[in-house]
Amino acid sequence: MTGRIKKKLILSELSNLPGPQPELLICPLCNRVIPKSQRDEHHLIPKSHGGRQTAVLHRICHRQIHAVLTETELARQYNSVEQLKLQTDMADFIKWVRLKPDEFFERVRKSKRLRS
Repeated sequence: MTGRIKKKLILSELSNLPGPQPELLICPLCNRVIPKSQRDEHHLIPKSHGGRQTAVLHRICHRQIHAVLTETELARQYNSVEQLKLQTDMADFIKWVRLKPDEFFERVRKSKRLRS
């Protein structure tokens, strides 16, 4: 297990090495290129529910998922990218964010349903 700071240090050293650089990552939700500064790993089934599999997403897409859905909903019903795309609030968000530049980031607000 590697700590967060050590992991960043290792990744920065690897990116300075000569040779082929890592290929561009595409967000499976919005289908835009994910800049290095905007990459987040999303556990398809939350860790609190025993999940281990992750998907690399845009930071704004990842935060929107957690602003709209509870961990229980993620574990039971929305535990794949395809299911997330079908969720009504997420589908509206994806339609909106697809038109934004790859580096776009904006504050995400919790849904009214989760706030109450």
